[in-house]
This record gives sequence, structure tokens and C-alpha cells, in this order.
Amino acid sequence: MIWLEFTAPAIDYARLAPFIIVLGAACLGVLVEAFVERTWRHEVQTGLSVIALLGAVVAVIAQWDSYGLADSVAGSGAGLIGFDFGSVMIDGPTQIAWLTLLGFTLLSLLLFAERSVHGGHSAFTSAAAAIPGSRSEAEATSAQLEHAEVFPLALFSLAGMMLLTAGQDLLVMFVALEILSLPLYVLAALARHRRLGSQEAALKYFLLGAAASGMFLFGAALLFAYSGSFDLAGLALAQTAGVGSDWLLIAGLALVAAGLLFKIGAVPFHQWAPDVYQGAPTPVTGFMSVATKVAAVFALLRLFYVGLGPSWWTWRPVFVVAAIATMALGAVVGIVQSDVKRLLAYSSITHAGFILVGVAGAFTAVSLAADGTISHALGSVASITTYLVAYGCATLGCFACVTLVQSQGREATDLAAWSGLGRSKPWFGAVMLISLLSLAGIPLTAGFVGKLTVFVAAWRGGLWWLVLVAIVLSVVAVYVYFRLVAVLFFQPPRPGVEVKTPGPATVVVLALSVLGTLAFGLVPGPLTKLLASVGAFLVP
Repeated sequence: MIWLEFTAPAIDYARLAPFIIVLGAACLGVLVEAFVERTWRHEVQTGLSVIALLGAVVAVIAQWDSYGLADSVAGSGAGLIGFDFGSVMIDGPTQIAWLTLLGFTLLSLLLFAERSVHGGHSAFTSAAAAIPGSRSEAEATSAQLEHAEVFPLALFSLAGMMLLTAGQDLLVMFVALEILSLPLYVLAALARHRRLGSQEAALKYFLLGAAASGMFLFGAALLFAYSGSFDLAGLALAQTAGVGSDWLLIAGLALVAAGLLFKIGAVPFHQWAPDVYQGAPTPVTGFMSVATKVAAVFALLRLFYVGLGPSWWTWRPVFVVAAIATMALGAVVGIVQSDVKRLLAYSSITHAGFILVGVAGAFTAVSLAADGTISHALGSVASITTYLVAYGCATLGCFACVTLVQSQGREATDLAAWSGLGRSKPWFGAVMLISLLSLAGIPLTAGFVGKLTVFVAAWRGGLWWLVLVAIVLSVVAVYVYFRLVAVLFFQPPRPGVEVKTPGPATVVVLALSVLGTLAFGLVPGPLTKLLASVGAFLVP
């Protein structure tokens, strides 16, 4: 008889505690749907989700010193300590990504939980399986039924995002992409109003997302054929040794890049964004516009910085071209939009282009590492993170405001419907103005700091001409935001449109988004110093 011996993996579960807490809460949320009475599910799911996210934040912060981050910030030169679990790497960028994701998801779930602005209902349909406009749907609405499973779905998606940012293996990254994406496909179809548009958005997202996932998996297979390894470190060693066919390498990196650029919303993989942003429930739109972008950007940086760094000469031009095309399309097409959610969708595309400017700058600096400029690459990682934080604060503030503008009991997202709302509701106009100014990159806002740090990093990386192109397109993008500002403050109000009084959950989101936008804009030093100290991806 042949006995097979297995060696149990050595896993430090304490280091994975934030991820385990989120995933465990998502699984517990499924049990809540099965055993808790329907009338209490919404409150129980809300409380469970908030407690889990706060617990995960505490778990990240509790391990802070064990990563050498405190010494690094203090300037003692102790360096960073990474915890390598084979397929998962927990290092400085992982921790910062997790904190960013947890914070923005918490704000997004507060919008999920809001009821008062929707007439006692949540933003989600009462009967997703019912035919839109049918009698069964009307009965479910009158009975105030709700889909409380939106909370565990969001937590499952967050767990996928957290795993994606820590993935040190191509297969783990693919699995994380699927865990991230599948709940979002369902959430996009659950809008309370405009049900057909919501279902259409979910179907488009699913079909295009499946194609992007297939491209990533096919690319991973080609990279494995090239290197004989799914591990990022093994992939980098294979390129250094020059084994395998260069054509396999080029095709593989092109396909994995396509899969991640789709999640970021970069051209030419942006087609899903306007329709999905417009059709999905607005809290879901805010969640995916921020959290998904954060996760995909960190995964892109880890994959290409750690795994494909030796082949910078192959993929650097791809990101330069993608950055220019993405900025140009988002800025120009955003000018003609007549729907606020579609306008914010093209804004998201534009900002994806600005992020890619920093990405290309980091990669350029990596390519010059032999000349002693590797610090520029690490600075680029920090600048990109700063940009993501600034973008997330402003974008969530805008989408929180979108939930408040209603006409006849439904969200009014037509641009003309927002006429004069800044004058009739000064507090509403102030929140939108601050958020839009930050998205436009106006000084004294977080958006200006984020854009400045990204441009400086790219300039130091040698892409001064790309920075000049980005500045020109930034001016074009400013018109998009100032056009909305003009509608809010310089046009007469439109009858039948009102700004709902926000409930406590929405007030928290609005307050924190404005506070973050102003704090990071006026006093950016602590944030940038912290991020600069943890910008190094560690290689096992």
C-alpha cells in the first residue's frame, strides 16, 4: 500500500485576521438570511457588517508595529517586514490597501443601509426575482420587503479585493478577481427603480467581466507556459534567466494587463462603466467606483512591479498609451453627458488615466533602477495611493449626494434636474462643490495633492512629456466639473425636484468625505509621509 504524505502549510492566522474577519462575517451574513426573521434582517446585517469592518480595521492597526511601519515612519531605518504565506504576501502596500478598502467599504455600506431618503425603503428592489412592474413586485414593495443579502454580497466582494491586493500567485489573483466580481454582478441588478436598466447593466457587466476574466486566466496560462511558475517571484526569475519564448511572455502580459485594466475602467476596456454606473443602485455604483479601482490598481502594481519588472521595455509603452487614451476619452466624452451618473462614470475613466500616468512613471523609474533611481518607483506607489484616497473621498461624496436628489419619489439624475439645487440647499451645494473641486484638482483639496504627487512621480521617472499631456487634459476635464457647478449655482431651480434630508448614515458619509477631502488637501504631510514609508513591495 502506498501512503501519501502531506505537509500541513504553516499559516499565521493572526496575520490574516483582517481578511478572515471580513470573509467570516460574509458567511455569517448568509446564515442570517436563513435563520433571522425577515423584519429584523436589515438591522442585523447592517450591525454585523459595520462591526466586522471596524474589527478588521482594528486587526490591521494592531499589527502595525510588527511590520516595521512605525520605525520606518520615524526614520529609524528598521525597514519593512513582510509575511509570506506562499501565495499571499502581507507587506506595507497590502496593509495600506486593506485599510483603504475597509474604510471606503464602510462608508459605502452606510449608503446601503440608508432608508429615510427612500421613503422608508432601501435603495434596493424588494423582489429581485419578480418581473419589473409586475403585481408580485408591487406586493413586495407594499409589504416593505428588502434584500438584506446585499450586505454579505458586498463583504464577499471586499474579501476578494483584499485577497487580490495580497496575491503573490497568478491563480490566487484570478480566484480573487472572481470572488470580487460575482457579487458585484448581482448587486448591479438590484436597483429599486428603473429595474430594466439595472438588469441590463448587470448583464453587460457580467458578459464583459467574464470576457476580461477569461483574458486574465488565458494570460496566466501563457505566463506559466513561459516560466513554469504561477508565482510572481518565479516569473521574475524566469525573465532574468531568459528562459522560454518571448512571444509567450508578450502575449501573456498583454492578456493579464487587459483583465486588470478592465477593472480599473481604462481605455479600451471602459465600455461597461457608463452603462453600469448609470443602471446600478447608486450605493453600489459608489462602492464599485472606488473599492474596485483601489483593488485593481494595487494588483496591477504588484503584478507588474514584482512579477514582470524585468520586462519593463515590453509593457511600459502599453501603459503610456493607455494613460493618454483613457484621459482623453474620459475628459472629452464627459463634456457632452446629460446624466449625472454617466458624467461621474466618465470622470472615473478620466481619473483611471491619471492613475496610469503614475503607474507608467513608477515603471519608468524601475527601469532606471541600475542608475540608482529605484526610490522614484517607491515614491510612485505612494503617490498613486494618495491619489486613490483623494479620488475615493470625493467620488463617494458625489454619489451620496446623488441619492438625495429626487423627483416623484425617484432619483433624478438628469443634469437639468439639478438646476439651482446649490442655491436652494446651500449645504448640499457646498458638499458637491468641494467634491467636484477635488475631482478637478483645484488647490487646497485632496485631489490637487493627489494629482501633484502623481505628476511629480512621473516627471522624476522621465515621462515629463506625458505629464504635460496630462496637464492639458486636466484643463479639459475641469470644464466637465465646472459645467455641473454652473448648473447647481447659476441656473433657476426646476419645479418638482427636491433634495431629501439625509438620514444619519448618509450624514456620516457626507461629513467624512468632505472632511477627508479638505484635511488631505490642507494638511497632506502626515498621509504622504506615511504612504512613502510603506511603498515597497516585498519579494519572497
